[in-house]
Amino acid sequence: MTTSPGPGGPGDPADPGRTLTVALLGAGGHGRSHLRAVRELAASTVGTSAPPPVRLLAVADPAPPPGIEDELGPDAVFRTAQDLFAVHSPDLTIICTPINTHLELAELAFAAGSHVLLEKPPTPSLASFRRLLAAADASGLACQVGFQSLGSDALARLRTLVADGSLGKVTGIGAVGTWLRDDAYWSRARWAGRRTLDGAPVVDGVVTNPLAHAVATALAVDGSTRVDDVLDIDVDLFHANRIESDDTSSVRLRTRRGTTVALGLTLCASVQTAPRVVVHGTLGTATLYYTQDVLEVTHGTDAPTTERLGRTPLLANLVDHVRTGAPLLCPVEETGAFMRVLDAVRAAPDPREIPPEHLRTEIPEPWPADEPAPPGTPRTPHIVVADVAEWCERVAHELRTFTELGAPWTVEPPAREHEVLAVAHVAGRPVAEYVDGSGARPSDSPRPHLHPVRTLGGVVVTDSAPADHTWHVGVAPGVQDVDGHNLWGGRTYVRDHGYVWRDDHGRIEHDGWASRGDDGFVENLAWTGHDGVPLLRERRSVRWWRVRADAWALELRSALSVDPDRTDAVALGSPGSNGRTGGGYGGFFWRLPACTDVRVRTAAAEGEDDVHGTTAPWLAWSARTARGAFTLVAEPACDEAATDPWVVRVASYPGFGSAIAWDSPTVVTRGTPAVRAHRVAVADGYLSRDAAASLARAMARSRRDGPVR
Repeated sequence: MTTSPGPGGPGDPADPGRTLTVALLGAGGHGRSHLRAVRELAASTVGTSAPPPVRLLAVADPAPPPGIEDELGPDAVFRTAQDLFAVHSPDLTIICTPINTHLELAELAFAAGSHVLLEKPPTPSLASFRRLLAAADASGLACQVGFQSLGSDALARLRTLVADGSLGKVTGIGAVGTWLRDDAYWSRARWAGRRTLDGAPVVDGVVTNPLAHAVATALAVDGSTRVDDVLDIDVDLFHANRIESDDTSSVRLRTRRGTTVALGLTLCASVQTAPRVVVHGTLGTATLYYTQDVLEVTHGTDAPTTERLGRTPLLANLVDHVRTGAPLLCPVEETGAFMRVLDAVRAAPDPREIPPEHLRTEIPEPWPADEPAPPGTPRTPHIVVADVAEWCERVAHELRTFTELGAPWTVEPPAREHEVLAVAHVAGRPVAEYVDGSGARPSDSPRPHLHPVRTLGGVVVTDSAPADHTWHVGVAPGVQDVDGHNLWGGRTYVRDHGYVWRDDHGRIEHDGWASRGDDGFVENLAWTGHDGVPLLRERRSVRWWRVRADAWALELRSALSVDPDRTDAVALGSPGSNGRTGGGYGGFFWRLPACTDVRVRTAAAEGEDDVHGTTAPWLAWSARTARGAFTLVAEPACDEAATDPWVVRVASYPGFGSAIAWDSPTVVTRGTPAVRAHRVAVADGYLSRDAAASLARAMARSRRDGPVR
């Protein structure tokens, strides 16, 4: 491949005294650092007789940064690269745009006769990378990839130590990256944290983007940089954040030289540290802090020696290359080995979710507005994986993956089944199971619930522990904020901070029967906090009966009292009462299975947006599943429940309930239980609004008097 062209033609360096023009594609976000780099390089000859090495010619960005038009003039600022290249032919083009646009924009730049500085990663797949190589080769123009660490003098020094045997025989190379990224990072762009976008690969994860330098630098230390230099790759991908891609991963690979390279990388550390590459040798160890250009070398028991070196910016190197033919520090073909790793991540199964019991959310302290925050300082809550920094260190030093090391989040806990407490039969058919919830994870706030619930025709109308919300369990009461304890499960909503993982999960436990019969039971339950503190006692009545040939009814009545061991009142809250508008869920809740053609109606409204947050004497949910169509008609069965708004979710997941604390807490005081009761008719068939109203009336007529004794 030709990598030393100039404007005079392939392989013909430019006049070393001429100012090169630069176009920047993507000036926001990380593009701002490229703007600074161009400005600094342009100003590097101020005070001398030499002309500036570069001049910013034009910028293309759909949302140009403020002030750029004043600096360049409106005729030099474009919304698209196509518009820019229709007017200008820059000597150099810097591409700092979403990963999935790199190839197309590089091809446009080459067609315009422009050399390219391309942000990492070069492309989102090995196939598109090969197209990029072919395009660069055909153009005869230079293409440098923005792995800034490869311009470090400390890297060059380390490669010398490896080559001259100062460290002895290299037994392996490790890398450690323990960074943290907050919620704002994952919401910065549509492609953030995605594996694909609009059907095309993006592969924006810890291995391939924020800590991609660790991969590229480790490979460069070994001298294994081209596509064929890597033999075997094992990727061990996990995520703690609610993203598609990985944020906590280990990678182990073997190069053609026979070197094992292992990387432990995370964006879920408690404290951000400088990423580093560690070379293990028989005579010594060398650690390269590649963002700081620091090299630390240890021989045996001797104290480590530390060198602080400089670096050559990649833009300056590209300019020297075009002007004088100086070698590129990171030519595109020398990123092929990195692309092998990226492609292994792309082709791997989706990252596994780290169970919540290994997570916590840290809420940052406000940073003074008049002081610059250090790099890596979180602005919004961020998730931390327990002890992840230590596990990343072990990967780098033991050259094994997280899974091989037995990191706790990689180990599937032994499956535990819920104990079945009761089975409801109607017309001789089992229509519901009532289980104790003991098989749930602690972070799901275990509690007794009804699942599966079926129509008389056998259509299952509940779901339990679905992947989107593992704490949703069939039909059951639950409250997210019980005096600061989460008895709903999942993340807790914190005022002004949103949803965070906290060690605050309690549980609801079966504590004996008051009565049992063929058509229902009365049960005693204990509500306890995350530390075992007693909160509430519950008397729960569950009843079932046939309404008509195609439907039966379920009634759940709950009376919550302050636990006898407490002297104070207990407040029941929700995300809504803690500041989330429209987030007042908690209390009676019914999680439905995946279904289609969903219609949610009351007598006065229809649709999620119009029904959610309203009160109505009944609510109907009609839908279809693979087993058949069904309709549920729910109604409050006591005066207190009649004033609670309905909670409805359709777009994000299928479920409905009744809000015991819609926008303010419900306080349970000693001697005054909080009582709520609901009835639901479970019917086969997809009923109209009129038919649903008729079913509600039929359920009322068929209701049996008095509790089960």
